[in-house]
Amino acid sequence: MEVGSSLHAVETVILLLLVLVAGFAAMARRIKVPYPIVLVLAGLIISFLPRMPRVPLDPDVVFVVFLPPLLYASAWAMSWREFRRNAIVIGLLAFGLVGFTVWGVAFFSDHFITALDWKAGFLLGAVVATTDAIAATSIAKSIGLPRRIVDILEGESLLNDATGLLALEIGIGIIQGSHTPTLGGGFLRLLYLVFGGILIGLLIGIVIGWLEKFIDDGPVELVVSLVVPYAAYLAGEHAKASGVLAVVASGIYMSRKSTEFFSPAVRLQVNAAWDALTFMLNGLVFVLIGLQLPYVLNGIHGKFGRGTLICYGIVFSVVLIALRIVWVIPVFKFSAYVERRWMKHNVEEMQPREVFVVGWTGMRGVLALAAAISVPEIVGAGRSETRNLIVFLAFCVILVTLVLQGLTLPVLIRMLGLAGNTGMDPEEKEARRIVLRAAVHHLEEARKRDKNGDEHLYDDLIHRYRHKLAAVGGGADGDLEAIDTATMTRSRSILEDALQTERRTLISLRDSGRIGDDVLRTMERELDLAETRYQGTPIV
Repeated sequence: MEVGSSLHAVETVILLLLVLVAGFAAMARRIKVPYPIVLVLAGLIISFLPRMPRVPLDPDVVFVVFLPPLLYASAWAMSWREFRRNAIVIGLLAFGLVGFTVWGVAFFSDHFITALDWKAGFLLGAVVATTDAIAATSIAKSIGLPRRIVDILEGESLLNDATGLLALEIGIGIIQGSHTPTLGGGFLRLLYLVFGGILIGLLIGIVIGWLEKFIDDGPVELVVSLVVPYAAYLAGEHAKASGVLAVVASGIYMSRKSTEFFSPAVRLQVNAAWDALTFMLNGLVFVLIGLQLPYVLNGIHGKFGRGTLICYGIVFSVVLIALRIVWVIPVFKFSAYVERRWMKHNVEEMQPREVFVVGWTGMRGVLALAAAISVPEIVGAGRSETRNLIVFLAFCVILVTLVLQGLTLPVLIRMLGLAGNTGMDPEEKEARRIVLRAAVHHLEEARKRDKNGDEHLYDDLIHRYRHKLAAVGGGADGDLEAIDTATMTRSRSILEDALQTERRTLISLRDSGRIGDDVLRTMERELDLAETRYQGTPIV
């Protein structure tokens, strides 16, 4: 009976959380505020309502249940070409900035927070040093940041967890006095975390990619795609490497290969299901952050004055933002110098206003809070108060970076003239021209070889393709919908050949680096819709 009551309570809480996510996300869209911010604030307010069920945040649930699929989805959506182009600056942010933040927080804590010494400050720095891939992606894309800034923020947040994990291991070891880390030992451990995690993720991706050749069923493909991130994460953690990087590596690999092993109908089903899943998990994560405030206050209650806590939270958040900006400014100049001088790349240096936005956009999210809560209850003799203060400061940083920075970003990018372009991207427009020309050329050559008397079918399709090409070339969106299907079997066969020509041309543009994965996915979806429509295949 107790088990049944417990399950009923869990079901009630999950249902309540999902209702909150749906309702407040809809509100966020109406008021045009990024939904993570609205959900966090809603969770904060609701947490103080009487008789509201308490939902404690279990770090294991975050790391094992929420993290793998959300990281996998972020890695899947990331453009590999843009990641390679920004590899130097991403590396300096993902690894160098974490170390700089940890040492900066340790110094600040030792000198300005009387309740923390250098060791506790080091641990606090490790907890809050990494940006959150979930928060960064959700907010940055929703407010129209320039694509290169979003690519850098995504790459940084996907990679810096390995460095943060190492710093957290070292910090707990230092404060418990279990070992004294060395520079060489830490560097070797970091190498193993990074390369071990990447290797494991790639191996799992290769195996699953091979198995995918024998599967072409939407529900089965969805289950397999859901297994991959969990398998990669658990395998990476079991091997004492970075489970996060294992998920990221497998996500990037599977995304690149999905153009080969997914059929159009299956790809539409899987992508739609993943969109719904990631929205739901993201929403739950941000609501859970807000709901943790009572637990955070209970842990710190009575040990520090309210004014002292507010002062600590504000000053510490400002220091953390300042540390990021101080590191970011020279990093971009250095990376541009390296690429021009040593790598002979003719790259365009980012403008100071763009660099400042990258520095301002250092979102912390549920990972920082989960890391803080995962710190042992007693991190040394008489240090339980230290742990509670670390959790409180981590919570303050999450609120400030999510809410304050998230709300000010739209205003900031408009003031700096960085608002995203609402028209078609020039790269996408050029890709459309190339793909449509390839289809027209294919149809013209096929018409010359035709011996079935189908010239009028070819002429009709060529006319439609040229109409679309003229619309794109003229700078307007034009009629970019799929061409109406003909009733005749021969017409369908000709059209499918043209669509396959478009698809092959599009993939070759991606593989040669002329377009990014984001452009490919946009145009690939249109081809998938067109092909399933002509084949009479149900999409769902």
